[in-house]
Amino acid sequence: MKTIFYCLLLSLISLSVFAQKSDINNFIVKESLLKNSKLAIIAADSLEQPVETINGLYTFTVSGFTQQLKFNDGVAILPMQLDKSSFVYIKHQNDAGTHSKLLYIYKKDGSLNPFTINSLWMVLFPLILIFLAFAFRKLIIIVVIILLVYIYFNHSNGLHLSTFFESIFDSLKGAF
Repeated sequence: MKTIFYCLLLSLISLSVFAQKSDINNFIVKESLLKNSKLAIIAADSLEQPVETINGLYTFTVSGFTQQLKFNDGVAILPMQLDKSSFVYIKHQNDAGTHSKLLYIYKKDGSLNPFTINSLWMVLFPLILIFLAFAFRKLIIIVVIILLVYIYFNHSNGLHLSTFFESIFDSLKGAF
């Protein structure tokens, strides 16, 4: 009886030693294979190679909405459909930190093309325009018009001011 107990105890200890918790520290966003205007999130390693061992429920924040996504073999499908081109901010937080991406999803003829945007460019573009406006006084009106179009384009495509600043702060945290 003691032998069976020790064997059982040894097997439980060995299982707990070799069990590993899978964290998602990077992900890729692509169009779902079903072409149904939904996005697929693919768990990836630091070299952007898919990790197929990720299974289970993981919490993601998609453009401000928290959702539980079920990963099967490293892939999860977002439940929402996209009606038009828009910005999507996807964030996942775990013990290793916050992992986020700002994407512009271009929808044309029913297919989705996600483009990852570095959040720092979202700040640098207006700063460069403001610098040009101060450097060349004749360009002030043109720069103001371009900035207003830039703000309108971002807002009309789903990039609200709170999401804009959140993506910038998350990218700055990741850089330092």
